[in-house]
Amino acid sequence: MLRAALVSMMAIVPAVSFAQVNSTQNGPVTRAQVLQELVDLESVGYNPASANDVNYPEDVQSAMRRLAEKRANDARLAQTRQQQEQVAQSGYGAPPAQNGEAGAPAAVSGSEPPPAYPRH
Repeated sequence: MLRAALVSMMAIVPAVSFAQVNSTQNGPVTRAQVLQELVDLESVGYNPASANDVNYPEDVQSAMRRLAEKRANDARLAQTRQQQEQVAQSGYGAPPAQNGEAGAPAAVSGSEPPPAYPRH
């Protein structure tokens, strides 16, 4: 009897300590967080009604990978939008269009008198 109790205690201790480590690292999970995670998984194609399917672990794991990719893509798009908004609000825009030509002498109209020293 004592031996059976010790063996069962040895099996329970690692499971309890693992649960405590996870809850201290991530904090307690609320019901709202679990429901939101389920809604997010459904948005990438996971169907919780097929949880008793023989492919259950692979289905949910692939849905979690797709969700992680979607979140990473959304984060990249948000960062790009934020950078574009910062540029738009910075006051610096595209360089102004050039209206003059550099390096050529100004055009002289025919109504002006010739210069006093034309060859100097």
